[in-house]
Amino acid sequence: MSAREEILANIRRSLGVTGAEAPRRMAVDDRLAQARSGIIPQRGQGDQAARVATFKDEAERAQASVVEVETAADAPGEIARFLRDSNLPATLRMGDDPRLAAMPWSATALDTAHGASDGHDLNAVSAAFAAIAESGTLALVSGPDNPTTLNFLPDNHFVVVAASDIVGDYESVWRKLRGGYGKGAMPRTVNFITGPSRSADIEQTLLLGAHGPRRLHIVIVKGA
Repeated sequence: MSAREEILANIRRSLGVTGAEAPRRMAVDDRLAQARSGIIPQRGQGDQAARVATFKDEAERAQASVVEVETAADAPGEIARFLRDSNLPATLRMGDDPRLAAMPWSATALDTAHGASDGHDLNAVSAAFAAIAESGTLALVSGPDNPTTLNFLPDNHFVVVAASDIVGDYESVWRKLRGGYGKGAMPRTVNFITGPSRSADIEQTLLLGAHGPRRLHIVIVKGA
């Protein structure tokens, strides 16, 4: 028995319940079903073109760089261009996401590696589950497809997101997650990323790369 299971078992014993009582389960299901929705900001609402425009404005406000490409096949070339123009090594680590695997990386000079980062990778690319227009935020889910280490350890993080996956608000992301994964199958971690890592804890001086990437470059795929 794990520590979590032991704690929950102790709570059930103290309450004199097993956890399988139908009335208790029905009460929980009813409370979840009747939960009131949060306030939805109007800033991120609108059609797809409006959401993309707002997302770009907010992401750039948070010091991310954003470009749009026509198709997913254009993403590797854009990432290679950014590395070249920034005088950075042509290396890139990625997970096993099938969306990334289908892109023509071999058509570039990039040296790609796969799997989680051990902290020695300078550049990494991830595929976003969704993006949130109201705050210019990316939503990435954990797992072998997009290891969480790629979000935090490399200095330069590239994120590819489909224009159709840019939603207006955070509530829409949770609905998309529940619909895509289903009950009991949610990802272990959902990371919300807004701009590169930063801190101003010391004398209110802004420092980029404090707890993660110094650069965040977002590639929006218009045809996806």
